[in-house]
Amino acid sequence: MALDLFDIKGKVALVTGSTHGLGMAIAKGLGKAGATLVVNGNSSQQKIDAAVKAYKSEGMKAFGYRFNVADETEVMEAVAKIQREVGPIDILVNNAGIIKRTPLEEMEVADFRQVIDIDLVSPFIVSKHVVKSMIARKQGKIINICSMMSELGRDSVGAYAAAKGGLKMLTKNMATEWAKHNIQTNGIGPGYFATSQTAPIRVEGHPFNDFIINRTPAAKWGDPDDLSGAAIFLSSKASDFVNGHILYVDGGILATIGKPSNEN
Repeated sequence: MALDLFDIKGKVALVTGSTHGLGMAIAKGLGKAGATLVVNGNSSQQKIDAAVKAYKSEGMKAFGYRFNVADETEVMEAVAKIQREVGPIDILVNNAGIIKRTPLEEMEVADFRQVIDIDLVSPFIVSKHVVKSMIARKQGKIINICSMMSELGRDSVGAYAAAKGGLKMLTKNMATEWAKHNIQTNGIGPGYFATSQTAPIRVEGHPFNDFIINRTPAAKWGDPDDLSGAAIFLSSKASDFVNGHILYVDGGILATIGKPSNEN
C-alpha cells in the first residue's frame, strides 16, 4: 500500500529541456517509474529525436515535441497538440533554463532579459497553458526546477540568481492560487551534479572541484540519479498535501556555513 503512494504509472509527464543533463536525468527517473514522457527541447529536432530514442532504448514510452518555452504562441499550440496526441498532462516539470556567467556591471541588458525570459517567464507561460486542463480535471503536479541560487548569490551569475529567486516565489504563488483545485506546485533545487557539462572541472586539483567537495557535507558531487526520488515524490500521491515547497537536493550545502580552511 505504501508503494501505491508513489505510483505514477501511465501518468503523462512533460519535462521541458529534457534532451540532456539534469532534465534528462529527471525525465528518466519518471520514465523508469512508469510515466509516459513528453520530451521537449528547442535547439534541433535531431537532438529531440536522439533523446526520444535514448529513452525508448531503456524501455520507456516517450514522445518528442520541439517548441520554444519562452514563446507563448508556440507553447499554446504545443500543449494543445500534446494533449490531443498523447493525452492530458498530469505532471509538468519546468526544467528548461540557461545561465550566462558575466559580472553584472559588464552584462548586456539583452542577455539579462534572455536569462529572465527562459528561466523565470517560461515556467509561467508553460504552467499557464498546462494548468487549465489540470484545473478542469481537479488534479495535477507542477515541479519547477529551482536552484541553490534561489537562496544564495555567487559571482557572475546575477541574472540566473535573480531568475531562480523569482522562480521560488512564483512556485509559492502558484501553490497559493491552484491548491484549491487539487494541484500541487513545488520545486526542486539541485546542488552540484556530475554531468557531462561539469566533467571538465570535476578533476582532482581543480579549484572549483575542490571547493565543491569541501563545501558539501556529503563531500562529493551529486549523481544525476539522486534527483529521481525527489521528482517521483513530488509527482505522486505521496505529496498530495505538499504545496509551495522547494526540496533542495544538494548534499547538505544549504544546511551549513562550511568548514574553516584549517579543517580537513
